Amino acid sequence: MLKIENVSVQFKTKSGITDAVRKVSLSIEDGEIFGIVGASGAGKSTLLRTINMIERITEGKVYIDKTDITTLTGIDLRKMRQKTGMIFQHFNLMHTKNVYENISLAMKIAGKSTKQIESRVPELLALVGLSEKALSYPSQLSGGEKQRVGIARALANDPEILLCDEPTSALDLETTHSILNLIRDVNRQFNITVILISHEMDVIKSICTRVAVMNHGEVVETNSSYGIFSKPAHEISKELVRNSLNIEVPENILSSMNGSIVKVVYLNETALEPVLSNAIKRYTVNINIIHGKIEYIAGLPIGILILNLRGKKSEINEVIEYLKKRTALTEVIYG
Repeated sequence: MLKIENVSVQFKTKSGITDAVRKVSLSIEDGEIFGIVGASGAGKSTLLRTINMIERITEGKVYIDKTDITTLTGIDLRKMRQKTGMIFQHFNLMHTKNVYENISLAMKIAGKSTKQIESRVPELLALVGLSEKALSYPSQLSGGEKQRVGIARALANDPEILLCDEPTSALDLETTHSILNLIRDVNRQFNITVILISHEMDVIKSICTRVAVMNHGEVVETNSSYGIFSKPAHEISKELVRNSLNIEVPENILSSMNGSIVKVVYLNETALEPVLSNAIKRYTVNINIIHGKIEYIAGLPIGILILNLRGKKSEINEVIEYLKKRTALTEVIYG
């Protein structure tokens, strides 16, 4: 288990002291994919770098398997860092070395023998689907291929923890999906604990089991991925989820409609039940769907519909009450 206890990181600037991370405490289970999300400047990358002591903390403790790594120095610190592979946003490959050399360098630094390197590197290249690119240089690779090299390099010394610092933010959508699938496969195959930071909620919901939301250096909310998306508690979380789900209807469309505009949220099994169909059969109110989607997060559905209800006001109110009793959330957003 990885435990972060009351960790703070301060930087000295020309204008004074900046609190990059403020008294953060987290527990991350072995083998899980844990996401840290927040806007730029929230402190995500700084916090991530405290896990391998690339960033020294101002106060607090970080435990890996009950060892307080903040006390380690010299050889002990280097050995600890071998337990934590890191994937970077901009790949950080050496442009004068080919793919094979970029991966093997991490093993050479760790003191691995030539025999170990010659055995391990081809395995890693096959794992990330780059066996035919061993002699290629970074300038000859696509962004996705560069990140695959980065993943192979991060896995070279059989780490227990994989730190992912915005690993897909420099990639297009299709490549992002392939890299996230690779990270998920690595997690499942080797039971490696993955800690992934991102400012993109779509990345978080597609791969993470649990999530911490950061704002101004603080963790403002921690929950399962499904919990964050289905019932966000903090205003920052709500804003991030709202932007991700993208279910807003333009104001000019709303104002042009008669009756009431209602937002309905279905969770778990109710997302698959015929609640709306039953309401249509039961009431004489006209129910029109003007927007909607069902998303699956950690294998669980979240359904969101924007409805236009038209008819007698009293009957519209009856429909709204009916929906409130059978859905996670029903609220009038217009009319």
